[in-house]
Amino acid sequence: MLLGTLLNPLNSSMIAVALVQLHRDFGISLDAASWLVSGFYLAAAVGQPVTGRLADLFGARRVFCAGLMLGGTTSVLASLTPSFGWLVAARVVQAIGTSAAFPAGLALIRRGEGRGRVPAGALAALSVASNVSAALGPALGGLLVGSGSWRAIFLVNVPITLAGLILAGRWLPADPPRPEPPAGVARSAARAALGRVDLPGVILFAGLLTALLAFLLSIPEWIAWPLLPTAALAAGLLWWRELRASEPFLDLRMLAAHPRLIGVYAQFAVVNLVFYSIFLGLAVWFEQVRGLDPGRTGLIMLPLTALAVLVSPLAAGLIRRTGPRSSLVLGSSTLTLGCLLLLLFGPSTPIAVLLGVGAVLGIPTGLNNLGLQAALYEAAPAEAMGTAGGQFQTFRYVGAILSTSLLGLVFGQTGAGSRLHLLALALAAVSLGLVAASIRSPGHRRREAAPRG
Repeated sequence: MLLGTLLNPLNSSMIAVALVQLHRDFGISLDAASWLVSGFYLAAAVGQPVTGRLADLFGARRVFCAGLMLGGTTSVLASLTPSFGWLVAARVVQAIGTSAAFPAGLALIRRGEGRGRVPAGALAALSVASNVSAALGPALGGLLVGSGSWRAIFLVNVPITLAGLILAGRWLPADPPRPEPPAGVARSAARAALGRVDLPGVILFAGLLTALLAFLLSIPEWIAWPLLPTAALAAGLLWWRELRASEPFLDLRMLAAHPRLIGVYAQFAVVNLVFYSIFLGLAVWFEQVRGLDPGRTGLIMLPLTALAVLVSPLAAGLIRRTGPRSSLVLGSSTLTLGCLLLLLFGPSTPIAVLLGVGAVLGIPTGLNNLGLQAALYEAAPAEAMGTAGGQFQTFRYVGAILSTSLLGLVFGQTGAGSRLHLLALALAAVSLGLVAASIRSPGHRRREAAPRG
């Protein structure tokens, strides 16, 4: 599960260091090259709930392995692509394939644990794998691109995929058997399977997300107002469709019956809005104001990601003892403090202070991510864990793209130099809202263990 889970964040971050070389090799602008990033994010935002739904319907192990095979095959094809358009298409399919591991893994864990208490250790391991791969992605990508070409960042997925498939075949529990369809009805069975996936719901969800995110991304320069009614129309059609579908992709009735899930999703989006705003905003500030090269910028920002990895096992122990709420309250409070500490940053701030504040900002990442994963595990019904896990990850990407809009609004044409403190105050206010939401979240719930025998 760890090998499968690390592929999506690894490939979302490795590409950043290859954009300049791709811009030169294909003769495209850097703005066009950035479609390799935004296209991956958008496809993953849709792919996570889709693959989670498939895991619930057709078996978590089957979907886990199918996702690995799709991601690995697409990585090979991407390394051989002759044109930029085909490379963007390969990245989209790669994002969908690598999206399967997290929701399918959650479904497998839930099936193995039954209705026991939250498996904080397993969730912490998945969180660490995700954080480490995202943090090391630019460094690994830089090494691969520097020693070969951008094609190497796709080929590195192949051994990871093969190892994951071999271990999945040996260790992951088999899915419950499915009855074989009678002879001569295979085509009808395929149509029935597609109906259970709810393709119209998937298409409407993708259209809603695409229109909404494209509108938000247009805000810094030119506001694409026509996209707002497009998003509203897609939302209305999605609502109408999903309330009438026998097996909806976006189960609105399930969400209404489990309102805590909506709160978990919203908190996760806001947590990632704050994190990515800090992560991307500081990278620009270090280079524009402090004049640091990308290599030194990456080293100074290392505590921001490294502390999240170190804190995750501690957060797991806290969750075991007291439940997710304590981790979320502590994480959001520390995040508020870290945002206020950004007010200390200036053109002559000592490097030691920059590193220290980065360390403080790294602590809440581990606490909040793991706390929200545990809250999701408690809030979601067992039979829909894959779907809920996929939708949960969708809100990570929503928060990430919202952060780019916020940075565009705050920095505008003046750059990061004079506006970092404004960003810090805005993020501190948002973090205070997270503190209030965390305090009001439900306390620890003890689940009854599943009967044996």
